[in-house]
Amino acid sequence: MGQLDNKTALVTGASTGIGLAVAHRFAAEGATVYLTGRRTAELEAAVELVGSRAIGIQSDVSRLDDLDRLFAEITERSGRLDIVVANAGVGDFGPLGEITEEEYDRTTSINLKGTVFTVQKALPLLTAGASVILLSSSAALRGVPGLGIYAATKAAVRSLARTWAAELADRGIRVNALTPGPVATPGGEELRAAFPQGDQAATAAESAAPTPLGRAGRPEEVAATALYLAGEQSSFTTGAELLVDGGATQL
Repeated sequence: MGQLDNKTALVTGASTGIGLAVAHRFAAEGATVYLTGRRTAELEAAVELVGSRAIGIQSDVSRLDDLDRLFAEITERSGRLDIVVANAGVGDFGPLGEITEEEYDRTTSINLKGTVFTVQKALPLLTAGASVILLSSSAALRGVPGLGIYAATKAAVRSLARTWAAELADRGIRVNALTPGPVATPGGEELRAAFPQGDQAATAAESAAPTPLGRAGRPEEVAATALYLAGEQSSFTTGAELLVDGGATQL
């Protein structure tokens, strides 16, 4: 028996990296898992990897019409959700003096607006006792030059976990923030590559990579914590933030 037998889960941004690892682990534990992503080819590859319990629906969390289409399909196919993992996110490098309106809009629309309306539109489908997991980032707890807008959106996501945990407690719905540190993912590598070489920002970014445990994390390690938050073992945990960062923000 799996820890998520007969559960239905949604994982946004599940084409690669942490989202894919979470979807894979949930399916291995018995859940039917809806995966979303913006890029069709990557999403199809992810569904094939996760296996027969996976259902891929191409969508962009920053587009409300995409979210409406996503939840209409989940309603038709399953009629309920027991787990929502709001994972979709992006990170752009931009020191204060170089932030553009386009970069600001892209980051806030996906990371913050996308999280808000993903969870809002999931509300009618959430069962009593459902678990909502919001992906934050250790960047929200550290002052890394060039990551101001990204870090601000992730700090907001953590704040939303507190507020929504209070708002949804009477339905028995738990809301928690899952906060990874440096993790070896395609998105993380892309962000690190954007840092200029040889300046203070690059030095700060590099200092985050060797954690006190001496390495970056693996997506599967974050997925293991997501499984804890999704299942019955965390039945008395809500409004919390669980750090999976190798001690980077604490030591």
